Amino acid sequence: MKAAVMESVGSPLQIQCVDLNSPKANEVLVKIEATSICHSDLNALNDPETPTPTILGHEGAGIVHEIGPNVKHVKVGDKVALNWVPYCGVCEYCTSGDFHLCEEAFGPMFNGTLLDGTTRLSRNGERMYHHSLLSTFAEYTVVPEMSCVKLPDDMPLAQASLIGCGVATGYGAAVNAAQVRPGTTVAVFGIGGVGINAIQGAVIAGAAKIIACDVKPGNLEIAKQFGATHTVHVGEEKADEALKELTGGMGVHYAIDCSGNTKATESAWNGVRKKGVVVVVGAYNASMIVNLPAGGFHRVGKVLKGSFYGDIQPFRDFVTIAKLYLEGRYKLDELILSRIQLEDINQVFDSFHDHSCVNVGRSLIEFKTQSLMLPNVSVTKKVGSFYA
Repeated sequence: MKAAVMESVGSPLQIQCVDLNSPKANEVLVKIEATSICHSDLNALNDPETPTPTILGHEGAGIVHEIGPNVKHVKVGDKVALNWVPYCGVCEYCTSGDFHLCEEAFGPMFNGTLLDGTTRLSRNGERMYHHSLLSTFAEYTVVPEMSCVKLPDDMPLAQASLIGCGVATGYGAAVNAAQVRPGTTVAVFGIGGVGINAIQGAVIAGAAKIIACDVKPGNLEIAKQFGATHTVHVGEEKADEALKELTGGMGVHYAIDCSGNTKATESAWNGVRKKGVVVVVGAYNASMIVNLPAGGFHRVGKVLKGSFYGDIQPFRDFVTIAKLYLEGRYKLDELILSRIQLEDINQVFDSFHDHSCVNVGRSLIEFKTQSLMLPNVSVTKKVGSFYA
């Protein structure tokens, strides 16, 4: 099959023909129809801990092509969105409903394998590695059954591919982690691929006032199209003061920080009212420090909560988002920035370094052809000024 291969840290991906073995027990072979490109893929490309050679990609959707032994929840021909954090279902977190806190997937994920510690990918007999148990930058992939979430038959797969990470994380941050209630006020910091969906989640939850906070005027304008009722340009005004001014001096009920910047978290904390909730979904750099006022801390009753993957339950929330989209109540079409072929993938990675580029949404890779099925062949194609 054709795939975009990461050969070394920071190097452009290379389009090559690689081999993919059949699924083993509790695994599913999926023909990828569409995969979106997330900034986290760039982070993996630049991370010296990423094992190589590997196939990146973790936001994808496709059609079940083959199932391994013991697979019960999907069948050949099903449309599926892929969940990159499968869970065991039996640990204390899973049995209490906190599936997003299950640790089963992380050892194999960091090692670049599937759940059994082995890989299905190879090239000329050389082992290759999986990324986030999915490796969607390829025509086909083998994934754990628990990574396959069956969607309605009428769900378009291009839009479905968006759901698996940024969309679900933002939606879940508002609906699951913050538990936004109807008629309340919500501030969202960082209006990117996750933040814009936190806004949509707040809309679905029935928030009366949704305030988008960002440094980019363009992002703030886009936020209005997705449900923001007010905006705050944090480069020109103090966000916490602006939030209080917009809420009669009280502060917002909820603040969702998608920025990954501790300064935004501090502004969010100062901008929520007593008993307010601050949800941090953006990933900090390990060296960052959050400074919160200690005086009177015990008297304000505020909650600071970290949220991984939006506290989602994939088999519930993926389907809910798909149904909301099909009902015309959730915007996915508007999140598609461009539709490209696999050979153009490095152009999107390059655009992540251009701060003038729109980052509210995703570029999509769509696969229109069948696998090349060339055994034991490795091809690198030069595209433009870089290798793709």
